[in-house]
Amino acid sequence: MNPDRRRFTELMALAGAYGVMPQAFAQQNVADTYPKKPIRILCPFAPAGGVDITARSVAQQLTQAWGQSVVVDNKPGANGTIAVESAIQAPADGYTLTMISSSHSVNATLLKNQSYDLIKDLAPITQMTRQPYVLVINPNIPANSVAELLAYAKKNGKTLTYGSSGIGGFSHLAGGLFSLSTKTEMLHIPYKGGSLAMNDVISGQIDMLFSTILQSHGHINTGRLRPIAVTTPQRSPSLPDIPTMQEAGVKDYEVQGWYGICASAKVPAPIVNKLNKEIVQILRTPEIALRLQTDGSVAVGSSQEEFGEFIKSQVTKWRNVINALKIQI
Repeated sequence: MNPDRRRFTELMALAGAYGVMPQAFAQQNVADTYPKKPIRILCPFAPAGGVDITARSVAQQLTQAWGQSVVVDNKPGANGTIAVESAIQAPADGYTLTMISSSHSVNATLLKNQSYDLIKDLAPITQMTRQPYVLVINPNIPANSVAELLAYAKKNGKTLTYGSSGIGGFSHLAGGLFSLSTKTEMLHIPYKGGSLAMNDVISGQIDMLFSTILQSHGHINTGRLRPIAVTTPQRSPSLPDIPTMQEAGVKDYEVQGWYGICASAKVPAPIVNKLNKEIVQILRTPEIALRLQTDGSVAVGSSQEEFGEFIKSQVTKWRNVINALKIQI
């Protein structure tokens, strides 16, 4: 008997003995030979942003590890939903993946007509990064801490103004949560992009902004913006001297930007497992950790189960904040 045929017969006999369906063997065999052609990672946002930087850093390492091209395909638009829709609709063979971000956990509540369910239609592979936002203020405001900022507003009967990249954006939600957490009345000024909001903080048209470190770091270094606190429970390696909101006395305050990678929920589990193992290994290398710091990011590399639970918790958290602030778009 042909050796390959003999091996197949033995596997089928083993499957029958243990009640294992032949499909399980077929799936594992697919994973053993994966990848055998180029992989696409869809990026829901434009090139040169944090999600794109992260995707390209990992794609380059995957290409080297597997000897197959892993390319990043930017598909921005519709608040990041176009790329996710494309990945879900692609053949469920593991050759089309998609990046997602913290914005997608907000979309789950704000966007009423999404064609997909973030939790049910995607297979989480791993959370790739986390990154804080940083509260920056105009340097003419006489405050160097959260306590001094709130005391200044109270003493002068001033309603603090904060900008954002738009209604329902993460900078809006970070400011809204700050207002709720400190029981301070604040006025939200939405802009058509974070850079426009930042320009008006620098010029003094508005008081403050919750910004990404990638966007604000240069202005902080030149003194055009004053950083007050970062929004994650841990200090940022990119701004190690800036306290966290919790250190500054805002109990339980946490806003975490994040990026992750997913496949369609229909992709065979052994392929998702293989992707998780390789990408987590890449994220834990010093080279990648250093590269991601340019975005103010910290590499994570979670298990599929951990990432799935994290997504659910983020959807619930921001749904509660959105409802409390009565945000609609």
